[in-house]
Amino acid sequence: MSSELDLEDIYAGFSIPEHVKAFDHAPGTRVSFGPGVLDSLGKEGAALGSRAMIVTDEGLVEAGYVGRAVRALAVAGLEVTVFSSVHENPSTADVRAAVEAATDAEIDLLIGLGGGSSMDCAKGCNFILTNGGEMKDYWGKEKATKPMLPLIAVPTTAGTGSECQSFALIADEHTHAKMACGDKKAAAKVALLDPELTLSQPGKVTALTAIDAMSHAVESYVSKSANDISRSYALAGFQLMQDAIERIATDPKSLLGRARMQLGAAMAGTAIENSMLGAAHSMANPLTAHFDIIHGQAVGAALPAVIRRNSEATEIAALYKQLLPSQPLDTWIAGQVANQGLATRLGDLHVDRDKLPQLAEEASKQWTAQFNPIELTANDFENLYQSCY
Repeated sequence: MSSELDLEDIYAGFSIPEHVKAFDHAPGTRVSFGPGVLDSLGKEGAALGSRAMIVTDEGLVEAGYVGRAVRALAVAGLEVTVFSSVHENPSTADVRAAVEAATDAEIDLLIGLGGGSSMDCAKGCNFILTNGGEMKDYWGKEKATKPMLPLIAVPTTAGTGSECQSFALIADEHTHAKMACGDKKAAAKVALLDPELTLSQPGKVTALTAIDAMSHAVESYVSKSANDISRSYALAGFQLMQDAIERIATDPKSLLGRARMQLGAAMAGTAIENSMLGAAHSMANPLTAHFDIIHGQAVGAALPAVIRRNSEATEIAALYKQLLPSQPLDTWIAGQVANQGLATRLGDLHVDRDKLPQLAEEASKQWTAQFNPIELTANDFENLYQSCY
């Protein structure tokens, strides 16, 4: 697909700081944006290595994107291995399988092609391939002691913002605990943002990833560790995505809408990298682990209640107002979740109400809980789950 769409079109009508547009505070990642930018993968790859492994999923193989990537790399002279066995919410088993494939191919370059799951699996693979051990050894921040392989991130969804983060979110295959493993060395060297790749997303995937991306902007904006840098990215990202989600709802093939959503998601990812998330993500992870609820759905059902609870603190309510001055943010988010055809109540998702105390206990121990702007106990989380039911 050819298009004249450029960054001036994307940012028209928005007041976005120049440092935000340039992604100056992404973790050492150079962001390249534009329709068709996937075709530059060969050039980018050749500058970083000679034996690449693409980490992806079978759906993207079938969609033809993996074939395009392989051809671009091969024309540039690279040897290419494809690992296409990534599952949604990748586990330590996915990472182990990827490491085995990478070891056999003696690669010197990783390419994460797909949604957050593919990019997280590629990062997880990089930790173990270069530093050894197990994923739990890197749970937390900056625990890798050896250099890591270069990574190119090519998102095909507009949701996680993983392309602009140094964290890999990997589930323990036995306990299902989500481990956030972060290290600046794990960040992508290059992120290729091609909005054309998101045009083929099924409607439900578009909805789920959009809600997830918006939740990143909202939670990072009020995070306990938020700062001027993270808030500038979160605000810009939210504004772009607010426009985009409404455009895409009426015209799913709107390249402008897709581009704004993709850039907004990347900005929200950069905001997370410079701050963190909060209680809605803490609530979402146990829902995914125990009831197989897709992450975007889980966080979308939880976020309005978390906004209401956090808004009991006047200063936090004022921050939410900065994001959306025109109406209550919790009401708007709930409306968007419903408009996207997603459930707004946990009861509609067949969550066992008797399990809420267990979910609450697990939510209170999640990594992101400590960054919520107000402290929440396990009892508070149970009340939040109940209010969502």
